Formats: sequence, structure tokens, C-alpha cells
Amino acid sequence: MAKVYPNGLADVNHFHAAGGLGYMIGELLSEGLLHPDTETVAGTGLGLYTQEPVLNDGALGWREGAKVTQNDRILRPASDGFAPQGGLKVLEGNLGRGIMKVSAVAPEHQIVEAPAAVFHDQEEVKAAFKAGKLDRDVVVVVRFQGPSANGMPELHSLTPTLSVLQGRGYKVALVTDGRMSGASGKVPAAIHVTPEAAQGGALAQLRDGDIIRVDATAGVLTMVGDSGAFAARPAARPDLSANGHGLGRELFEVFRASVGAATDGARVVVGAQAPQPAAETSPAL
Repeated sequence: MAKVYPNGLADVNHFHAAGGLGYMIGELLSEGLLHPDTETVAGTGLGLYTQEPVLNDGALGWREGAKVTQNDRILRPASDGFAPQGGLKVLEGNLGRGIMKVSAVAPEHQIVEAPAAVFHDQEEVKAAFKAGKLDRDVVVVVRFQGPSANGMPELHSLTPTLSVLQGRGYKVALVTDGRMSGASGKVPAAIHVTPEAAQGGALAQLRDGDIIRVDATAGVLTMVGDSGAFAARPAARPDLSANGHGLGRELFEVFRASVGAATDGARVVVGAQAPQPAAETSPAL
């Protein structure tokens, strides 16, 4: 229903001027695509969110939002959207289950089959790029980036690097158990892959040079080859101890130790066993 950067030229201010969320929610309600009786912080019913706030002589008031789009190049009615499908695609295969934001990815870039280049840190990817080691068709794999490995950091800074490779004419994709911003653009990126590598996911068994197929059209994320031999491989076990120290990371160790999968919202699992502190080796004072 909406074309907003990066899958359109409009920014969020243009989106709001075209009718914004009030118009969009009203359209979705009218088409029966939302539950109208949802409990919200504003009260009962999503119909409340079709209104917009206004100031009347300094007092807060509410009025009905737009009923007709104010710019159909930015915001369209639910019955006549820009595309028949939404902007996200689920990908599944022997590497796990992930999602891709396809709305900003051109159709000719939505299928990539190429050798893997495996990394454990996004800075390693940038260093390899600067050294010219990624000037080829490549599926960049950044693993051990999930909730329990290091808290699932933002990997959006990889987009400009991979976009340069794509601009040079190479087939490029990213596969990670980490996350990326919604502003991630034209490079196909299979993100939030679960199970994550730190929890026994198949990404931990990948090696440089493995052929990976990322197919957003068919919803496929797979290592191409002998599935049995691949499943029997030992998993990589990098030293992740640095993830627990510095910048307050110590405070969040209990969360990393008890967090669930990204597919479940990376929520803390009640009753999970947190790691026990190491035994005291110095004399008690």
C-alpha cells in the first residue's frame, strides 16, 4: 500500500502528508484485514488510530483522518495496492528459516546462487571488501550474530559495501542470523535466520566456497550439494567470550543466556537457566 524509502522516493513526512497511518489503518479495517476490537494503549479498537491529533486553542483534540489518499504515488487503497504481495518474504531450506525484505530488491537481484564467504564479524566483511577479496559473485555469510550469541546487533552498515559489489555487476547476497534495519536497500539479505549458529543452526556448519542459493521468488535458502554430508559436518565454535565484556554487555549476559529464537520475537524464555558465575578462586575477605 505504501512506497516509502528505500522502496520509494518518499520519506516518512511525505507518507504522513499523503494520509499516513490513519488512512492505512482505516483501509485495512475496511477490507477486514485487521481485528477491529484490538485492545490498545489508547483504548479498545483500532478505529481510534484512524483519527489524528490537533490543537484547538492550545487544547488537544482529535479529528477523523484522511479517507482518500492525498498522493497515490506514495499511498494507495488496500483494494488497489502497488503490489499484490507484501514487502517481506520467508525463505526456508537446509540452512534454516529467515526473512528478506524484497520490496526494495529489484526482481533481477532476488535470486542469487554463488560461493559463500563466511565471517563472524561485520568488520571482517568490510576488511575483506577493502582487500578486494569479495570482487566476485558471492553470498556473504555473517554468523554468530543472533540474540544469544551477541544480542543481535544492527548490521545495516554492510549495505553500502555490498551495494558497491552489486553495482560492479556481481551477484551478491547476504545471509545472517543477525538483524538489519528496515532501511536496508537493494541487496538481497536473508536475515534473522533461525536456528541461529550459536544454538546449533546450520549456518555454523558452512565453509568458505559452499554454494548457497538465495531465492526470494521461490522462498528458498539452501546450501546446494550433498545435504547428508553437510548435516554431518562439525559446527564451527568460535571464541565468543568478547561478546560479554565492555560497554555494559555484562549486564545483559542473563538475557543472552535465556533468550529465545528470533522467530519467537527473541523474547526471554521464562525458566531458562542463566549461567552460573565461576567459582571464587581468591580468598574471601
